[in-house]
Amino acid sequence: MSQNLSSEFIEKVKSDLANHASYKVAARAAQTNGIFKASEDPAAKINNTPTFSVEIDTGKVANQKISGRCWMFSALNSMRHPLQKKFKLKDFELSQNFTNFWDKFEKSNWFLENVIATGVIPLTDRKVSFLFQTPQQDGGQWDMLCGLLEKYGIVPKSVYPDTFNATDSRALNDTINHLLRKDGLKLRKLVSENVPAEEIQAAKEDMLNDIFRVLATSLGVPPTEFDFEYKDDEGKYVIDKGLTPQEFFKKYVGMNLTDHVSIINAPTADKPMHKVFTVEYLGNVVGGRQVRHLNLEIAEMKDLIIKQLQDGVVVWFGSNVAKESERQAGILDTKLYRRDELFDVDYSMSKADALDSGESLMDHAMVITGVDLVDGKPTKWKIENSWGEKPGFKGYFVMSDEWFDSFVYQAVIDKKYLSEALQKEYDKEPIVLAPWDPMGALADY
Repeated sequence: MSQNLSSEFIEKVKSDLANHASYKVAARAAQTNGIFKASEDPAAKINNTPTFSVEIDTGKVANQKISGRCWMFSALNSMRHPLQKKFKLKDFELSQNFTNFWDKFEKSNWFLENVIATGVIPLTDRKVSFLFQTPQQDGGQWDMLCGLLEKYGIVPKSVYPDTFNATDSRALNDTINHLLRKDGLKLRKLVSENVPAEEIQAAKEDMLNDIFRVLATSLGVPPTEFDFEYKDDEGKYVIDKGLTPQEFFKKYVGMNLTDHVSIINAPTADKPMHKVFTVEYLGNVVGGRQVRHLNLEIAEMKDLIIKQLQDGVVVWFGSNVAKESERQAGILDTKLYRRDELFDVDYSMSKADALDSGESLMDHAMVITGVDLVDGKPTKWKIENSWGEKPGFKGYFVMSDEWFDSFVYQAVIDKKYLSEALQKEYDKEPIVLAPWDPMGALADY
């Protein structure tokens, strides 16, 4: 039986304040400066100086601006660094707008196909409601980016630069999602009326024609052939004519995407370690690469990442950057804010409980470019962000090892670093998780 808050109970909790000796000091600090400033521990900044024993020089950071394309920026950043070094191209960038265009077009088709597939299920069903909640958005995961590159290739940013709607995507997302929800209801009606499948597909293609026009108007039409013209860092002029995006990816990026696999740390009871998972309805390219995650212990994940860094290769990763972080200082540390001491409360929570309760999940993707090892153990990590050069150390962040334990959920490593047993496990048929599982969260911060 439910019980209300009685006046007696309220008087009891008021009188309990006297049992907390630091209450008045904490109250003055919190009410004057806010919770974060009042609980900030200066030692966290001292302990996270940007010095690392293993460090890869990656140059100037990029800036996603007011968009949720961090997963694209971080993935393309990890690919451009070797390109910059090989071809002597300082501050070169791959076109995030190119992958952005095709991602939104593919996600629109993905949504409409799933609407057709669930057309006989009531709108009130949780899965159908989940689909219509966000037909498409800026966010994504590593495998989704690979699906785009495998199908469309990539181009230099100079060939297909950002537009206003790429850097501030709110109006574009609102426009597309409005159309997709409207068209999704139309498709459901056709399915309920037993209209032949070819007619439903024809209707879907008309809808996608409208979406393409919205994207072309907002972002520009992506090039199908272009000339790559540049001067390298030594002043040498180069022009490579008549390239397709697929040819450019193969010649200049040259990454074998099938060699790079997603590993996760999800220590919840429903996800056994050393098993591979996928998430229902998670993806963008119909018929493209499946999202797959190999679940590992946190120590195993760190060991693989360190091996790749020591070989001079950066690491894409996903985390909950909104937690225990100071954006301007560029610090990610679980000891940055001592709210347990400020309020005299037990603030501890396991990683598994945080995932299961919705307290935490992946919201941002970045690149690990270094690590500080003491007696062979990591103490802090160097992070390349995509928020421009103003935050942090010219755009780079420092992540404490304890923060890694609590808030890093996903990383991508070359599968050669996996043991033979784990490589075989990764290739097995994945366990399918529900669409709303936290491992299906999209990096979009």
